[in-house]
Amino acid sequence: MSRLTDLAELVRAPAALSVPGDVVAGAAAAGALGPRTPALAAASVLLYWAGMAANDWADRDLDAVERPERPIPSGRVSPGLAVGLAAGLTVAGVGLAAVAGGRRAAAVALPLATSIWGYDLVAKNTTAGPAVMATCRGLDVLLGAAGGRPARALPAAITVAAHTWTVTALSRREVSGADRALPLRTLAGTVLVAASAARAPEPRHRTPGTVAVALPAVLAAWYAARYGTAQARVAAEPTAGRVRAAVGAGITGLPALQGALTARAGAGLLGLAVAAAAPLGRRLARRVSPT
Repeated sequence: MSRLTDLAELVRAPAALSVPGDVVAGAAAAGALGPRTPALAAASVLLYWAGMAANDWADRDLDAVERPERPIPSGRVSPGLAVGLAAGLTVAGVGLAAVAGGRRAAAVALPLATSIWGYDLVAKNTTAGPAVMATCRGLDVLLGAAGGRPARALPAAITVAAHTWTVTALSRREVSGADRALPLRTLAGTVLVAASAARAPEPRHRTPGTVAVALPAVLAAWYAARYGTAQARVAAEPTAGRVRAAVGAGITGLPALQGALTARAGAGLLGLAVAAAAPLGRRLARRVSPT
């Protein structure tokens, strides 16, 4: 049981609740919701966990200094096990995507996996880091769209990618703290992201009723309030602890944004179901850190 707990911490298991909504939002926008969607969402989770394990393997020497409590530097998980798990999860994720979604899904899953490993091994500590991680999340949305019209999912992919850029930019200051300019920039980005997701459904997706029309705005406001408040606190006092809290809010609050995007595509009830992962993720994050 202790080994499973250590591995769950390694892969940030609860943070995976922020992942299936990417695929669902992409599928909804592309008109591709169907029996394959859950399997593609599961493939996305496997790739996310692979990226987390690869991240800690790549950072094992730095973590020994800055975060010795993490599974690898603390000796609870060996480096070999971590990189082996990352590789195995990557193969499983790409394979499941190919089986569930065919060649079109595989054509997205392969560059997604490449981008994940590229971020962990090369780009993370460079100026390109936030852009590469944003690309990963954008591709994750397009993975869900592979069985429909992917071009229709591009706005949702760009919106999720923009959110991811803000979280990644903040995460680079989790240990050292930030200057006040950084959270102000990311907060401005969050406002734009929320505004994009809050727009009423397009006519082809619109269903009768005030609630259906207003739902994207309600969910986007929920996302903005949770994540935006955390960033405002960083701007007021840019300590490392507040930065980590904002990053956690960005990760656990993402399902509300994904739910808004799903509702914009005409799947209101499904959007609510996706958004429901946000409070659950916050509770689980108290037990296993999402960052």
